[in-house]
Amino acid sequence: MQILVEIPDSKAAFGLEVLRNLAFVKKANPISGEKISLFEDLKEAANEVKLHKEGKIKLKTARELLDEL
Repeated sequence: MQILVEIPDSKAAFGLEVLRNLAFVKKANPISGEKISLFEDLKEAANEVKLHKEGKIKLKTARELLDEL
């Protein structure tokens, strides 16, 4: 299982040290800013799809997106 933990920058060193000292943790490495950005974009997209399925928002069609180009 993988778990994403958000730690404030001011506590990052301490948080990584704690994780590294837990016997059952295989590896504790920070995630790059690029990967964090991608993850946040995917979360936002998934939330928009959920809201669309619930009828709370209307998403653009593929044709509408292509017309913008």
